[in-house]
Amino acid sequence: MPSTISVLAAGVLVPVLGAVAAKLPSTAQIIDQKSFNVLKDVPPPAVANDSLVFTWPGVTEESLVEKPFHVYDEEFYDVIGKDPSLTLIATSDTDPIFHEAVVWYPPTEEVFFVQNAGAPAAGTGLNKSSIIQKISLKEADEVRKGKKDEVKVTVVDSNPQVINPNGGTYYKGNIIFAGEGQGDDVPSALYLMNPLPPYNTTTLLNNYFGRQFNSLNDVGINPRNGDLYFTDTLYGYLQDFRPVPGLRNQVYRYNFDTGAVTVVADDFTLPNGIGFGPDGKKVYVTDTGIALGFYGRNLSSPASVYSFDVNQDGTLQNRKTFAYVASFIPDGVHTDSKGRVYAGCGDGVHVWNPSGKLIGKIYTGTVAANFQFAGASGPKLYD
Repeated sequence: MPSTISVLAAGVLVPVLGAVAAKLPSTAQIIDQKSFNVLKDVPPPAVANDSLVFTWPGVTEESLVEKPFHVYDEEFYDVIGKDPSLTLIATSDTDPIFHEAVVWYPPTEEVFFVQNAGAPAAGTGLNKSSIIQKISLKEADEVRKGKKDEVKVTVVDSNPQVINPNGGTYYKGNIIFAGEGQGDDVPSALYLMNPLPPYNTTTLLNNYFGRQFNSLNDVGINPRNGDLYFTDTLYGYLQDFRPVPGLRNQVYRYNFDTGAVTVVADDFTLPNGIGFGPDGKKVYVTDTGIALGFYGRNLSSPASVYSFDVNQDGTLQNRKTFAYVASFIPDGVHTDSKGRVYAGCGDGVHVWNPSGKLIGKIYTGTVAANFQFAGASGPKLYD
């Protein structure tokens, strides 16, 4: 399956008024959940768990992809607007290059992202590091309008190199990457990179009181205190390019001024994505425990999004199960200005309202590991 990257464009927000059929965009479809509440044949786990995509009587994978904006609740119209589009802007058949750490850099209107570390087809992980790349939003818009076939994907030669980058976020004119490390001797680390040539980097952190992190995965800035929060998990080990883990899988907090590193949450199977609400009073952490890298799946483990209240002092409390994903896993997680929560899942991007109700999907029919808001609808930037 080729590696792909897509761009979403949404028009003016639509008020929830009038008949549903009158306001349904041509690229959207209403999902009637009652249509699959009772199925004639419900396959056993050994069969159902082989697929990441759920189809039910009356729909096919093709019909679900044809109109990719799936409306589970009228609230979703406020997300997609009157004329949403989903456009394939780049592909790669032999070297999977589109994975995570999607970061918008406003000064140049570019979007940075990284290759998958540990992907067998790419040969990354232990023998060579995955790479950082970027595209132009202007070119992406030209592809969306049919003026170009694909965007140019440019390799970013970080110096010194960010080793096996996975998570990323914008911070004060720079980009922070979570590097997973490589083998026994290159520890997992946090890097600060200049988004402009020569793409110089500084290592911010590479140990917890002298102990290597397992495999740093994702990062997020708390808008209330400006601290960096990050997840540490096992995917370097589960993809055979990191040693046996020596720490619990946890969420950490890093203070830029003092260098202090503290644990703020644990009791996860495989913590993965992390994202703060728009006011910083909530944080969301995904647990992708069912996905065991090269070692298969355990479908009885978490595929969940957890929410925490963020105290004024930056500590976390009141953990709740915010959502459980039926389509493989929730990976990258972000919020919009209204507090809605988005996660990259096994069949696309799922969208919940702040209460945890699934209101819609941006359906790709395949795994959407991560994504980002960019351009006029981009995230608040922490300058």
